[in-house]
Amino acid sequence: MKFQWPGRSAATPAVSRTTAAAPTARARGSAAEDAALAHLLAQGLQLVARSYRTPGRGGGEIDLIVREADGTLVFVEVRARANASRGGAAASVGATKQARLVLAAQHYLLRHHHSPPRCRFDVVAMDGPHIEWLKAAFDAG
Repeated sequence: MKFQWPGRSAATPAVSRTTAAAPTARARGSAAEDAALAHLLAQGLQLVARSYRTPGRGGGEIDLIVREADGTLVFVEVRARANASRGGAAASVGATKQARLVLAAQHYLLRHHHSPPRCRFDVVAMDGPHIEWLKAAFDAG
């Protein structure tokens, strides 16, 4: 005997209920980085590197590395939230994340600069459509 869903004849095909798949976290993160980069470039900064990763487990990633006109190298963490509840995007860059960013920046400087330039750590926080650029959001020490 063949199973039949109640209310549907054997001649009525099943209707697919698929909807457009929600973007993955990686896709949302990439879109946020694109928006942050566009914002920083519009402010006159130049892109040096994007998604710089340190090797090995427990390493870190720097979303954007940009340079200001005065030569300051800026390590940028991009955070995005749909809304500002639970502290918002900027509040999500805690002490552990800051420590990983500092280690990743040290790794980058050791590999790419003989004499380290002036540096700083910024956060670009996006809560919904609002973009906030927090210069010198935290220190390396």
